[in-house]
Amino acid sequence: MRLVTFVVPPYPETHAGVLRENVVITLDYPTVLELLRDPSGLDWAFAEHETHNNRGESYLLSEVRLKTPIPEPPTLRDFYAFEQHVRAARLKRSAEMIPEWYEIPTFYFSNTSELYGHDEDVPYPVGSNALDIELEIACVIGREGKDIPVEKAADYIAGYTILNDWSARDFQAKDMKLNLGPGKGKDFATSLGPWLVTTDELEARKTGSGASERYDMTMLARVDGQEISRGNFKDIYYSFPQMIAYASRNARLRVGDVIGSGTVGTGCLLEIGTQVHPWFQRGEVIELEIDGIGILRNRIV
Repeated sequence: MRLVTFVVPPYPETHAGVLRENVVITLDYPTVLELLRDPSGLDWAFAEHETHNNRGESYLLSEVRLKTPIPEPPTLRDFYAFEQHVRAARLKRSAEMIPEWYEIPTFYFSNTSELYGHDEDVPYPVGSNALDIELEIACVIGREGKDIPVEKAADYIAGYTILNDWSARDFQAKDMKLNLGPGKGKDFATSLGPWLVTTDELEARKTGSGASERYDMTMLARVDGQEISRGNFKDIYYSFPQMIAYASRNARLRVGDVIGSGTVGTGCLLEIGTQVHPWFQRGEVIELEIDGIGILRNRIV
């Protein structure tokens, strides 16, 4: 099942909906976050998805404008879970792999006020000359929990979506010298979308459980229609259950919290090099595609 938060132009009010083929069926919630917060929300959405006696208004997908599935998540944690990306990005700086990276699935908190949905324009960060993307997959937490065991962590996932962790690499280089994290190199924009795909829809792609859980899902990035990156979700070093278990250690995860995977191998210019493509510029259209989820597209303005 695919869940969307959308508006019907020219009206500004947001609605939650379930996408069936190319039809969006309106659900009685203003956003997908409010739907997830209702214990019976997902059951009701599944019922709308499976039956043809739609109780809500319906629209063609072309008639609506998608927002981020979770417009105002309580938190946004972004991890660093693909070894290929970490190793290659460090090699670019002639740096050795960090031994501690293999001990914990580390993350940073990103900004939840500057989120962009599918086909929304993303403003170029003022003062930067090194705009980059990061091709990621993200999960959304569907149940509150604390100190969650890794073996049970998958039960806390409501679904998956695509995440683009836009990065101003020149800002980030200065941030990181001060040892407090990415800061202004990351807080100007994050894209999420186009929708939230519930875990049942991806079950056939799954192997293992807990720490060994993997999904065979191709991930790729295009700029103005030209492919520049290709990887696979199954190559992740730390599984989402491991990330959730670590994030919830001594801390409460809430419904709607977003957890990003970090960049898949080859998923950014920092890793593949600006000889493949220069730093991104205004007017370029970035498409991130993940098999089983869809395409997240944004134009830089």
